[in-house]
Amino acid sequence: MKKTGRREFLLTTTLSGIGLSLTGSVLKSNNFLSKNAGNRIGIIGLDTSHSIAFTKSLNNPEAGAEFAGFKVVAAYPKGSNDIESSVSRIPGYITEIQKYGVEIVDSIDLLLTKVDVVLLETNDGRLHLEQALPVLKAGKRMFIDKPMAASLADAIAIFEASKKFKVPIFSSSSLRYINGMDEVISGKIGKVLGAETYSPAKLEKTHPDLFWYGIHGVETLFTAMGTGCKSVVRVSNDDTDLVIGTWEDDRIGTFRGIRKGKEDYGGTVFGEKAIKVLGNYAGYNPLLVQIIQFFKTGIVPVKEEETLEILAFMEAADLSKAKGGKAVKIKAVMEKAAKKAAGKF
Repeated sequence: MKKTGRREFLLTTTLSGIGLSLTGSVLKSNNFLSKNAGNRIGIIGLDTSHSIAFTKSLNNPEAGAEFAGFKVVAAYPKGSNDIESSVSRIPGYITEIQKYGVEIVDSIDLLLTKVDVVLLETNDGRLHLEQALPVLKAGKRMFIDKPMAASLADAIAIFEASKKFKVPIFSSSSLRYINGMDEVISGKIGKVLGAETYSPAKLEKTHPDLFWYGIHGVETLFTAMGTGCKSVVRVSNDDTDLVIGTWEDDRIGTFRGIRKGKEDYGGTVFGEKAIKVLGNYAGYNPLLVQIIQFFKTGIVPVKEEETLEILAFMEAADLSKAKGGKAVKIKAVMEKAAKKAAGKF
């Protein structure tokens, strides 16, 4: 029998786990179910407004029962090293979060001695793999804010580490819970035949184009359409992106990224029974409710295969742009990223 190396093993198991085996089957992910992990929350990264927004809701003395006594008790402020829009926020956010009784610590290792679960909020996705590994090794359930990583390969490596250390994780944009999406998910409009979504799509040179902000509208698209995108075409200029995805069953989903004029979030979902117009943005609390439920149960509300396909869609969009708008196959992007992920942890 031919000996299988770690690189080949990782490629095979990763593609199978995200539904890209040769048979095309989608495997159910292991949710690592266990008892309540505890309600002391730690934050990594104070270079994003999300950290403050989550803390305001959780540490409010009048917080609702859905938050079940969970509180942010400590934070490690270090975020990006070189993204000025992120770095410049940290001093002010340290001062603000301390008003809610949050202790500031000087290392992730120290943070992990004081908390039960973790919100990885660092705005710079390039740091997420490095920052996630000690959390997983410590056995702490973790939510990873957008972007899950600055590359699909890093995201695959994080999920592989999650499996190795048997610790559940998930990542999501709050735009997954945009108003009206519940009617789509519940089947009220019938089978989804297609969708068009939009969001701001500001660019950051350190990240693939859509990873930085366009991910919000892409997440909305996949929430409506589900997994199964097979190819991506992107048309792009300074002001606008239009990314067209074709799904395995020939459904079409599109994302429009806005960089000029009025910015907003929304979309239209086309169903067998009805057409649903999405909006308005529902804020952070619907996502936060899901995070707390995840911390309590270990059950992930967003599956690994969907998160990875979202990132693959965005990487494929970059490749399509580089190729002058030619179609790029999602499976090829996944395979290349899985090879890069080998040996990252």
